[in-house]
Amino acid sequence: MTERAKKRGSRYNPKKPRGRRASHWFGTLLLIGLVGFAFVLTSYLGYLDYNVRKQFEGKRWAIPARVYANPVELYAGYNLTEAKFEELLGQLHYRTDPLLSADGTFFKKDQGIIVKTRDFTFLDQKQPSTTLRVDFNQSGISAVTDLTQKKDIAIIRMDPVLIGSFYPTIKEDRVLIKLEEAPDMLIKGLLASEDRDFYQHFGISLRGIARAMWNNMRAGGMVQGGSTITQQLVKNFYLTSERSLSRKVKEALMALILEYRYSKNEILEAYLNEIYLGQDGASAVHGFGLASEFYFGGSLKNLPMEQLATLVALVRGPSEYDPRRFPERSLQRRNLVLDEMAAEGYLSTEQAEEAKAKPLNVIANTHRSANRYPGFLDLVKRQLRRDYREEDLTSEGLVIFTTLDTRIQDTLEQTVASKLSQLEKLPKTKNLETAVVVTHRDSGEIAALASGRKNSASGFNRALDAVRPIGSLIKPVVYLSALEYPNRYTITSPVSDSAVFVKGPNGNDWSPKNYDNREHGTVPLHTALAKSYNLATVRIGMDVGIARTAKTLRNMGVTRKVELYPSFLLGAMQLTPMEVTQMYQTLAGDGFSPPLKAIRGVLSSSGERLQSYPFTVRQAVDPSATYIVNTILQEVMQSGTGQSAYSAFPPGYGLVGKTGTTNDAKDSWFAGYSGDYLSVVWVGRDDNKPAGLTGATGALQVWTALMRQISTQPVDLIPPDNIKMVWVDPYNGLLAGETCPGARNYPYISGSEPTAYSSCSPTPGTQQDSNWFNDLFTQ
Repeated sequence: MTERAKKRGSRYNPKKPRGRRASHWFGTLLLIGLVGFAFVLTSYLGYLDYNVRKQFEGKRWAIPARVYANPVELYAGYNLTEAKFEELLGQLHYRTDPLLSADGTFFKKDQGIIVKTRDFTFLDQKQPSTTLRVDFNQSGISAVTDLTQKKDIAIIRMDPVLIGSFYPTIKEDRVLIKLEEAPDMLIKGLLASEDRDFYQHFGISLRGIARAMWNNMRAGGMVQGGSTITQQLVKNFYLTSERSLSRKVKEALMALILEYRYSKNEILEAYLNEIYLGQDGASAVHGFGLASEFYFGGSLKNLPMEQLATLVALVRGPSEYDPRRFPERSLQRRNLVLDEMAAEGYLSTEQAEEAKAKPLNVIANTHRSANRYPGFLDLVKRQLRRDYREEDLTSEGLVIFTTLDTRIQDTLEQTVASKLSQLEKLPKTKNLETAVVVTHRDSGEIAALASGRKNSASGFNRALDAVRPIGSLIKPVVYLSALEYPNRYTITSPVSDSAVFVKGPNGNDWSPKNYDNREHGTVPLHTALAKSYNLATVRIGMDVGIARTAKTLRNMGVTRKVELYPSFLLGAMQLTPMEVTQMYQTLAGDGFSPPLKAIRGVLSSSGERLQSYPFTVRQAVDPSATYIVNTILQEVMQSGTGQSAYSAFPPGYGLVGKTGTTNDAKDSWFAGYSGDYLSVVWVGRDDNKPAGLTGATGALQVWTALMRQISTQPVDLIPPDNIKMVWVDPYNGLLAGETCPGARNYPYISGSEPTAYSSCSPTPGTQQDSNWFNDLFTQ
């Protein structure tokens, strides 16, 4: 080796110089690692901080819309029995309490029920809680007394029945409360049981963890947790239920961030509304506001000490301490909470012992959040979508007031179940389905709706979506169109019920028949409708014009496009039960058509009125012609195809209605009204096979069974000013005196009535010319 090489080699002596270099590199790498770790940690904390603030400062919860039935109004004379009132109180989750210690309680006394109502914000006003005595007699309510003011009151509303909710994808429900609305003892119970150092720690309590470990060791089991209220909120609000060290670290870091960013009161209020406290079917119960209603049927502010302690006990494990499934375990845990409150000085020993002596007193689990009437709620949601987005309906906590009458709805469902089972005992009838719509005759508000035989959310709503031929239900529209031309047609105009042949394109000729396969010759117009004669109807419709009849149908509120074929005049067109109801609502409204509605109004979660759906009405068709059609439809019920209804109603009830049967008896229809309700019934099969029922033997039977239970008012048709009542001689259709043998009183639009007088003693020639009239009045 040369001297130069030696010198150069000496520069790389592996001993001391190399040690310094390795140490230098190690220090550098360590510094880089520390800087990198600090950067990653800072970035991660920034990420956690962003997520904490984003959710906590934004919209914290998706609150489902709550849907309420029409409230029951109590007043003297209302036909509500004591048993039915008790049933209503059960639906409202009122509980028996002779002391009336809280809102939503009642007890029976003598011939009455004493009830302490809940305060409730209605669409028009807020109604405070009050104590009532409701007395009953054999016919219903005899008196309503306000015991607070010691005076009888004319009318008062009960809080409405919650019939369902519109949920977001994750089915969580809660009733939001503010911290100042939470009972003081609830807060103290939480502090004593869950986090004694809440107002001292910064999100994590080392002292609390140590105390929990010591108490658990002494008890030989898990009796106390170490998580703070802040940590529990983080776990419920931000994280999954995963059990891992990384998740616990993340929980601790987020708790520290939450405490740094927000005040103790803000954290506590969020906790009160977020904590998971049970399961109601598929819906999770979050927060103490909803839990109070779910377990005790009342507002949180009204709960006694022992019930507040029961709710606090659920925090440790809603399933393990469920007071309905495990009452003994729940009672033990509740009493431990009370002892902890006493130990902290929040309760005296005497107060704790008095509360521990009380039973749990939870209400029966009636699945308060379940959608009890899915067919009707489907209609409500469809109508709301005209004004609200889907996310508004499922996340903004809207309060929706509907027109549903739960008593009528329950009666409808029971009637459908019993009558269809009965009908299926007839020959050739099986697998029957149905759809029913019930409205208030005067307003068009929907009181009840059956979307099928069973009350289930099947996805197919027959009342709204089943498009079926309507058969003879179209005939009143044909006759209404004709009667709007009083110079051509009156109630007694002679019409021909004889064979009709209509030549169609491509050889599609049409030759309809009557149901009885007979021709009836010349008959008065009202008999043609009352007896539902096809041939006479087609002749009238062809004379007036198919397009003119279709226009009348549109005026009556049916917007569906129809094909203008002659068979349209006999109901070959297809409509849904809802569309048929709109059509007959116009008849029931004496020619004025209110749009069918299921919603009265909408409030925001804070009680602000967002939307109201006031009563609106328009004149759709001539009221005078409508009056004459309704008069004939009364004849349908008295002596025509609907006369079997009078087996359940007194003779003078004035029912108005029309049967409908389609080819091969595939569809059985009935539409009719009393003085207070209009009901439309369809009965048939989903597979479109023959049901083996006519309108009279099928749908009318369901209609009659329902209406005899819900209707209390007969029909009283009031003639318009330009209607003239005229006595007519049955032999010749001429004017007659009231005392003329067999004379009948008929309505005419002024100027269209007969002008010639009858002698009331027809000659043989007149008799012969008037056989069609004589036939009418001898049927």
